[in-house]
Amino acid sequence: MARGTTRPTSRDVAQAAGVSQAAVSLVLGDKWRGRVSEPTAQRVREAARELGYRPNLAARNLRLGRTRTVLLVVPALTTEFFAGVYTGAARVAAEHGFGVVLYPSPEGVGPAKDPFHSAQAALDGVLASSMAADALTAIRGDQLPLVMLDSDPNGSMGAATVNLDITDGVRQVAQHLLALGHRRFLHLAADVPSWTFDTRARELAAHVAQVPGTSIRTTHAPISIEGALAAAEAALAAPGPRPTALVCDDDKLAAGAYKAARRLGLRIPDDLSVTGLDDLALATAIDPELTTVRLDAELFGERGMQALLAVLEGRTPGEGDIPVELVVRGSTAPPRP
Repeated sequence: MARGTTRPTSRDVAQAAGVSQAAVSLVLGDKWRGRVSEPTAQRVREAARELGYRPNLAARNLRLGRTRTVLLVVPALTTEFFAGVYTGAARVAAEHGFGVVLYPSPEGVGPAKDPFHSAQAALDGVLASSMAADALTAIRGDQLPLVMLDSDPNGSMGAATVNLDITDGVRQVAQHLLALGHRRFLHLAADVPSWTFDTRARELAAHVAQVPGTSIRTTHAPISIEGALAAAEAALAAPGPRPTALVCDDDKLAAGAYKAARRLGLRIPDDLSVTGLDDLALATAIDPELTTVRLDAELFGERGMQALLAVLEGRTPGEGDIPVELVVRGSTAPPRP
């Protein structure tokens, strides 16, 4: 057979080595010992090398019931955070010979069309954000080996959950602002039904309530600069004592809050301290730079994929939330007397 014209097959290798295709499969699958002689195994390897034969991994994986492909379900790729999650997950997957397929569910659009005729036939497992649970259900991905990200560990549908330590992140924000002397708080909360945002609201209220003389109001906004601008402007202009600290669930919400403050003639941080959560590139692009909680998105993706691989291999995934860090910048200061 002329090399380079047609991809060689295991049948070609068998003919060249003078053995059966079954023998070729045993040798190249490294299962020949005790079943094929050493000289025969060597002859098969030499024939395969000379012909430039490479096993058809796709066909082999289908026979074994494994495609070495996992699905990453995220709410959207409109922020760098979930791009970072993908990068981390894909890096770990590649190290173990797995590929990653993205399945986004953009807000306001609904889940993308199911890219698989049968997800259960095309995938080995699923790694999913709880913010995209509807999309997960739509493709019946919850019937596959599943690891959930940012999900309630006590009520998760997955075999394991991987979380950032959001509870500690909110604690750090609250303690920072309380130590500066703030007592009137406004929480600009993400208008997204999700465990992670419920946790942020609950923890913030609990920590603020621990200090006498404090108050907290909450207003909700979609995770967009325009939505945050409208919600923050209305809340800051409402009758009654104005908040001195504005705690935002997300850096994009904080950027909208900056615009609202400017429209109302408020200076940050002189008249209003503002905090975010994520530490996106946006946090250092706005002026003053934003005090926020740094979440390691790539490590989040890595840990999630490591947990899914453990589930696929029948091992127990590691436990423990991923630490987060408050990054103090110019958007927070003591309130004016």
